[in-house]
Amino acid sequence: MEQQGGIGRDDLVIRGLAKSFDDVPAVRHVSFSVRRGDFYSLLGPSGCGKTTTLRLIAGFERPDEGQILLRGQDVAGFPPHLRNVNTVFQHYALFPHLTVEENVGYGLRQQGLPKEEAARRLKEALTTVRLTELATRRPRELSGGQQQRVALARALVNEPAVLLLDEPLAALDLKLRKAMQSELKKLQERVDITFLYVTHDQEEALTLSDRIAVMNHGRILQEGTPQEIYEAPTSRFVADFIGQTNFFDGEVAETAGVTTVRTDGGLLLRCAPASWAEAGMRVAVSVRPEQIGPANGASAEDNRVTGTLTRRTYLGDLVQYHVLLPGGIEVVAQRQNEGQGESWQVGSSVDLAWSPANALVLSRGELALEEDLRLVDEPAMTEGGQG
Repeated sequence: MEQQGGIGRDDLVIRGLAKSFDDVPAVRHVSFSVRRGDFYSLLGPSGCGKTTTLRLIAGFERPDEGQILLRGQDVAGFPPHLRNVNTVFQHYALFPHLTVEENVGYGLRQQGLPKEEAARRLKEALTTVRLTELATRRPRELSGGQQQRVALARALVNEPAVLLLDEPLAALDLKLRKAMQSELKKLQERVDITFLYVTHDQEEALTLSDRIAVMNHGRILQEGTPQEIYEAPTSRFVADFIGQTNFFDGEVAETAGVTTVRTDGGLLLRCAPASWAEAGMRVAVSVRPEQIGPANGASAEDNRVTGTLTRRTYLGDLVQYHVLLPGGIEVVAQRQNEGQGESWQVGSSVDLAWSPANALVLSRGELALEEDLRLVDEPAMTEGGQG
């Protein structure tokens, strides 16, 4: 995953990073690189190792193995204050007795910068996060979003090479979190600092990131752009974790041209080519709900199924339809709500279709690996220490 000649272009390069707590692996030889100026996210469920990875980079934990290269220098053995990174946490840890201005300028005072330079940086940081008019207020007089901006300004004022963010929006309500996502992305583009962001929120990662690494059981399962991760998942876990999808378990029937899979429910599905697949191999087929539509108008090559509409879920701009197929398989289809009345009624028979190109064949070999890891890692790991 590292870039060729990446030391010159990458702010952060992680090589073979590993960490265990009480003989329980939390991070398993993780490697990735973050290009200068990118917004890079570590995405995964609680206990997957993403927060531990961030804490290792910040210097709050010491790795058992591996390198942490910050602009070419291995800082794995350095204490936190000697690493050119700053961290923004979910709980902002602002000093309640200090004003916004004093909170933001705290790190500058610790550095002992010349007065003029400290004043310039402080003014610039407050302006960047739009807090100049609130400079004399204390944290208790601020909203959650304003407190978050204070924490960001305090981290940015020291001009770090990489800003580490550990679920900084998780404590906000949904509406404010959406607003702050937009602000955070604009801020990152404006200051042109590399962001390494930890989150369990798939939509947040897709919205903010230039690149995403999906983690589970201490490993990176897939790394790529948001579009690559969503449209071309390489494992059932990634397909299931990023967005919503329909799964059909079955066996590869043919591999000539498109890959044909006979499902456990008796369907014969035409799927996107999978060069690694062999006849007789057990696989899972993933089809996103938005890629399934009415069969009328479908091409002769498309997959077609008929089932009974069991539930209709209204989502405002979208409507989801739950369709029960013969053999007991439920499929979820998703359509834009065009406000023209409802043509599909619960209890009615509906015909669905989707293109072979939108049916992705996923290896069960990767599923077996994940299951093995799950058995090994049965002791629960929490985000506070080993997440």
